Amino acid sequence: MDVLELLESASLLVPAETATENDMTVQDVWDHLAHDEWEIALGLLEELGDGHSIPLAFFEKLADAAEQLRLERSAAWCHWRCSEIRSGVIRADLTLRPAGEGRRTTPIPGAGVLRPMWDIGHLSPTGERAVSIAALWVENMPTLELGGQATVRLIPLTPSHWTHVQLGQQITMHEDRTVAGTAVVLEVHGPASPSGE
Repeated sequence: MDVLELLESASLLVPAETATENDMTVQDVWDHLAHDEWEIALGLLEELGDGHSIPLAFFEKLADAAEQLRLERSAAWCHWRCSEIRSGVIRADLTLRPAGEGRRTTPIPGAGVLRPMWDIGHLSPTGERAVSIAALWVENMPTLELGGQATVRLIPLTPSHWTHVQLGQQITMHEDRTVAGTAVVLEVHGPASPSGE
């Protein structure tokens, strides 16, 4: 499919009553498509997909369109959203340790490339702390500076390890044995059921 077909097809998967925070709707997407404003239409569709029960095919089509338009961050975001639907997502407020208090000396990348370990309360068979891995996306920021704070999205590598995580729970991020950051859980969403895709 070409970009226009992908965006039109994705538009058909958005419920008619869905609107962005600025009251933009699917009709606005169609208006932009009619004027060959594909990048704007893609951005609106990404917004319309936030916080709603949207099928996996929607983000697959957007990812394909973004790749064809060579919009790397949009493509990465849409692939990320596909992973959230498949594996579930935890949103949390993360505060990184300041420079000099941990191993890391550079900001963390925001676009889902980092896969740190997390202490979410599990113990090993010998009673020691056991960690679980989750990919990390920093919302609305290209990077998170050391000592900084941001809302992050976590995709568990093994979703079954995360089923006990609850709102308000404090979890810690690790890149080695030391604590790299502390997060408070804001939302927990399990994987979508196969029928919901």
